[in-house]
Amino acid sequence: MNSKDILYSKGNNDECYTPRYAVLPLLEFMEDKKDKIIWCPFDTEDSEFVKVFKEKGFNVINSHITSGEDFFEYEPKEWDIIISNPPFTNKRKFFERALSFNKPFCLLMTLVWLNDSAPKQIFKDKDMELLMFFDRICFNGNGKGLRPTFSSAYYCYNFLPKQIIIRGFKYE
Repeated sequence: MNSKDILYSKGNNDECYTPRYAVLPLLEFMEDKKDKIIWCPFDTEDSEFVKVFKEKGFNVINSHITSGEDFFEYEPKEWDIIISNPPFTNKRKFFERALSFNKPFCLLMTLVWLNDSAPKQIFKDKDMELLMFFDRICFNGNGKGLRPTFSSAYYCYNFLPKQIIIRGFKYE
């Protein structure tokens, strides 16, 4: 299985961009992670994940399928935490791969996914954590434009101090 098969499958709008305001809430949980290497595996240099973490002095590695760095085949030599917004299509495979590393991660995904059996199956022996928000995230517009019909949250593993946290956004 490779990412191109998933990324360019039935879902035709998987290349969505997380706005800055949806990355900023993660900083609250990263004070003790200043010495960690963050891998953003679905991100170009223009990604808000990459830009925000670099601005805040974190060591960031980004990779993207368009650069030949397929998440299912590529892994940086050194990294400590995965933080990103994976494609929503075939999300189970992305989360299975992330869990296979047995390292902390924080991946943005639709909350509707909780209605699926997949997260229950893949997290059944792991402590899933959720960082949820009062507002919906508007992808591809940095908060401007129409909000989607679904809410999103960060699905995390060994990242948050407790299993469910709810926050608001600070819009810049």
